[in-house]
Amino acid sequence: MVHKLLLLTRENQHYQTLLQQLALPELTLLDDSPTAIREADIWLAEPALAAPLLPLAAKLQWLQSTFAGVDKLLTPKSRQDYQLTNIKGIFGPLMSEYVFGYLLAHCRQQQRYRQQQQQALWSPGEYNSLQGKQMLLLGTGSIGCHIATTAQHFGMKTIGLNRSGKSIMPFAQIITESQLTLALAAADVVVNTLPASAATTEILNRERLNCLKQRALLFNVGRGNAIDLEALSELLLSRPDITAILDVFPQEPLPANHRLWQQTNAFITPHISAPSFPTQVVEIFADNYQRWRQHHSLKYLVDFSRGY
Repeated sequence: MVHKLLLLTRENQHYQTLLQQLALPELTLLDDSPTAIREADIWLAEPALAAPLLPLAAKLQWLQSTFAGVDKLLTPKSRQDYQLTNIKGIFGPLMSEYVFGYLLAHCRQQQRYRQQQQQALWSPGEYNSLQGKQMLLLGTGSIGCHIATTAQHFGMKTIGLNRSGKSIMPFAQIITESQLTLALAAADVVVNTLPASAATTEILNRERLNCLKQRALLFNVGRGNAIDLEALSELLLSRPDITAILDVFPQEPLPANHRLWQQTNAFITPHISAPSFPTQVVEIFADNYQRWRQHHSLKYLVDFSRGY
């Protein structure tokens, strides 16, 4: 049976070239015309581009997202009569680079010494180390596990939050949401890697954010819905000792008039902590396509009820 693949990405030409090189059997690549949208039974798509076109997808059976986050496809009125898979297993190293790039720069006071260099000023500052620091990771999936492994290399203690409370390597301790407030008060570094779902919406609310310990660093590399952004902005104004490194937001782009842009203890990046590289995405798609042809279970299936 010949399958028809629709590409819906901002890099369609790149994806098309990679797929043509693979020459996957019984797979025809379609353009993005209205006819193709109706005829394709497989989509390789960015969630935001796919979402408005789903009502027209008469023959859709499987959608392979090019991103890890698929919340755009999981609204209450979205279709659920197809198999949805996302991308996993490739973002851990990229997220670790992002988190520890900022963490080491902060710990070793790189910004301070750069400013002193411009003044030809020789003035050693307070020495800080990551050794012995406590990192709390919200989420113990592949990304959280990779960051925790990196943290261990620096001598940090890693605590993970998940729904089950079951221990998982490489975390020294696992907690559930009922223990989150106490864990936040003890953590030197907090990293959110949670997916977007009803259960994770503003899991870091005003009350919990106010529990952050002195000089804590807060990273959000998961989804923007996890943090009460207005409460965080107010906290950063009243607690200059706290630093927030934010890559994701409830509304993207972050509005230009949002006060977070001007707050010196906030670092804002435009959702770039772990980009999806087409070569890696196509490798995952090709593996899943072979599974699809052989009627095997697809990897990285999204549970519509859970949202991930």
